[in-house]
Amino acid sequence: MKIFDMHTHCFPDALAPKALPHLAEISKSPYYGSGTYSDLCEKVLSAGGSGAMLLHIATKPSQMTSVNNFAAACQHGNFYSFGSVFPTAENAVEELHRIKELGLKGVKLHPDYQFFFVNEPAVFPVYETAAELRLPITFHAGRDPYSPDTVHCTPEMLAEISARFPTLKIIAAHMGGMEMPDEVEKHLLGCENVYFDTAFATRTLDPDRCGSLIRRHGIEKVFFATDFPWSTIEKEMKLLKGCGFSGEELEMICHKNAERVFGISLV
Repeated sequence: MKIFDMHTHCFPDALAPKALPHLAEISKSPYYGSGTYSDLCEKVLSAGGSGAMLLHIATKPSQMTSVNNFAAACQHGNFYSFGSVFPTAENAVEELHRIKELGLKGVKLHPDYQFFFVNEPAVFPVYETAAELRLPITFHAGRDPYSPDTVHCTPEMLAEISARFPTLKIIAAHMGGMEMPDEVEKHLLGCENVYFDTAFATRTLDPDRCGSLIRRHGIEKVFFATDFPWSTIEKEMKLLKGCGFSGEELEMICHKNAERVFGISLV
């Protein structure tokens, strides 16, 4: 079975040795690998994966150009990238057009590291433009160790954005909201333009709860993901296979949904 990992991260070779230990200290989580692009590709393929989506984050307005250039340079074979904008930057909308021109597959926003709430009107122009350009947005959804006392992207907030921007493809990472399955169940299940990824679902979900959320939301709107280097294909696939899905359902989650939504063909 083909496995496409919809949520991975890497860093430029010169930055990885500093970035990964720093982020691990914040998250109090072990990591797997060196954090470089070459290591990510090797780890995915050696674990039986067919390819991956690399999600990049601009944590300052000044980083947008370099982050998106690096994202574009990482697109080879079955490895694709999302770019990023700092959503309150003056030139964020302009950079979205450049992301489209670079051939990147979408936009990653991390509200905790980018210091905004997802339902702030100040960032609505980014959503409007992304929808016009048909660029899906992946949000870090739910809690994050970086700001444990403040949730910048709750399932309820995402439901509000989903209704306000019905043509925007929203990917709510971490099964709709890390450490917030009750809120996901209440606010997001069945939202037509909202997709989930399974990134690091092993952190908080057991197979019964994970499987129930996926079935009730819609198997056609869920992507397999790990959040590598914070988790691995082996760990997250063990959880997914414990959910009781049929072979065809696993195929949809593991690669067919991504191929359909992003217009890619894994070879």
